[in-house]
Amino acid sequence: MFHAFFIRLFCGDNEYFIIFAAMNDAQRISVIINTYNAERHLEAVIEAVKDFDEIVVCDMESTDRTLDIARSYGCKVVTFPKGDLRIVEPARQFAIDKAGSPWVLVVDADEIVTPALRKYLYAAIRKADCPDAIAIPRKNYFMGRMMHSSYPDYIVRFLRRSKCSWPPVIHASPKVDGNIWKIPASRTDLAFEHLANDSVADIIRKNNTYSDYEVPRRRQKKYGCMALVYRPVFRFFKSYFLKRGCLDGVPGLIHAVLDGGYQFYIVAKLREERQCDPMSVNTRTPAPDI
Repeated sequence: MFHAFFIRLFCGDNEYFIIFAAMNDAQRISVIINTYNAERHLEAVIEAVKDFDEIVVCDMESTDRTLDIARSYGCKVVTFPKGDLRIVEPARQFAIDKAGSPWVLVVDADEIVTPALRKYLYAAIRKADCPDAIAIPRKNYFMGRMMHSSYPDYIVRFLRRSKCSWPPVIHASPKVDGNIWKIPASRTDLAFEHLANDSVADIIRKNNTYSDYEVPRRRQKKYGCMALVYRPVFRFFKSYFLKRGCLDGVPGLIHAVLDGGYQFYIVAKLREERQCDPMSVNTRTPAPDI
C-alpha cells in the first residue's frame, strides 16, 4: 500500500538520506457500510474492517446508537434520507459517490469481512490484470447453522468506483463496465460471514416487504392460476434438493418452504392486483419499515 522514496543530500563532506513514504492512491480501498438502526452488529462489523483505508457509514436516519458507534471509530458518516423507503438499494450509489478511494468494498451492517478477504483484495488490486469488480461468496445462517442451500450466494461488492453504477431497485446488483472475477466457492475463508441468522418471523416479514417491491417489476408477467402452485413448488425443489438444503436437516426443510413461500407471495399479490381496481393498485405504496 505504501511506496518509499529517498532524497540524497550533501552537506560539506557529509552525505544524508531522507526517506519518504507515500501512499499509492490507486491501491486505496474504502469500505461502505449502509445502516439503519444497525447497532446490534455494527461494532463487530467495523472492527473487522478497521484496517482498510477508509470507512464510510451511510446511514438512513437511524434512531438507535448506530451513529454513536460509527463516530466512536472515526468513520466518515453521511446521511441518506429514508423517507418511505424499506430497502437499501437507493442509498448504495449515493454512498459509493462519497468514498474517497478508487476502490470500494460494500458491506451490510451484519456482514463480517475476514482478514483473509482483506489481504486477498489488496493483493488483487496490485495485479496488472486486476478486474473491475469481484463477486464474493457469503455464508448465511438459519436456526444456528450455515445453510448449504444459500452458499455460495455470490454478491458483487468489491468495485472500481469509476466502472460501476448501482440501480436503485430491490435486490439489484451493480452494473459494472468491465471484467468481474468470482472468488472460488471452495475459498470459504474469503466468504462474508452473514450474522443475521434470521428467525422464521424475520424471514416472513422480509418476504412480505420484498414481495411488495417485486410486484411492480413483474407487473407485465402474465402469471396464471397455476403459477400459485408451480412457482413455489419449483423454488422449494431448487432450494431443498438442487441446492442441497436437504443436508441441513429440519432447518433446511423449513428454509426451503420459506423460499417457496416468497414466490407464492409475489404471484398472489399480482393476482390480487388483477382482482382490484387498477387505479387503486397502481397508487398503493408500501408502509415504511426497513
